[in-house]
Amino acid sequence: MQKRKYFSDKTLANQQIRARRVRVVDEAGKQLGVMDLREALRAARKHNLDLIQVTKKVEPPVCKITDYGKYLYWEKKKKKSTQTKHTSELKGIRLRFAISQHDLEIRARQAEKFLKKGHKVRVEMNLRGREKALPNFAREKINKFLETLDKLVPYKVERDLRKQPRGLTMIIVRKAVGPAGPNKNESKNP
Repeated sequence: MQKRKYFSDKTLANQQIRARRVRVVDEAGKQLGVMDLREALRAARKHNLDLIQVTKKVEPPVCKITDYGKYLYWEKKKKKSTQTKHTSELKGIRLRFAISQHDLEIRARQAEKFLKKGHKVRVEMNLRGREKALPNFAREKINKFLETLDKLVPYKVERDLRKQPRGLTMIIVRKAVGPAGPNKNESKNP
């Protein structure tokens, strides 16, 4: 048990706990039952550990006998792991107007890696000079890329192919595959 009487964290521990009776759980997770606060503090001191209030809204409050530092560490780690799971980045794949079939396949494999990691992929084709006069040819190249990508990983179009001042762009994401597999009847191509 630590020497200081009060802790700086908002988690109540030892003498900070104000309830008269508490439900006690030991460090192994075994319930010791409802007991007086003094008795619970004695049990914590006996094991050289702290009594930490885990719940606030339950009557009587649940307290755990454990090391205060370890408890804070695991709570911080649990909070951090829940925050980082929801992020997905927007990755970009650039296609050229005169891209070869081999380079198209390489870009499709790169997009596959991004999609499998849960990222969104922006497919863009910049058009320069006279290339802007042939938007249908550019669309065919993008459709070839999407057909190649479809063989590798199922995807869905989040934002359709749009004409931008510098060329064409679209955003795709990985399709959630159910137990029956991807639905082949859906149209993916713009």
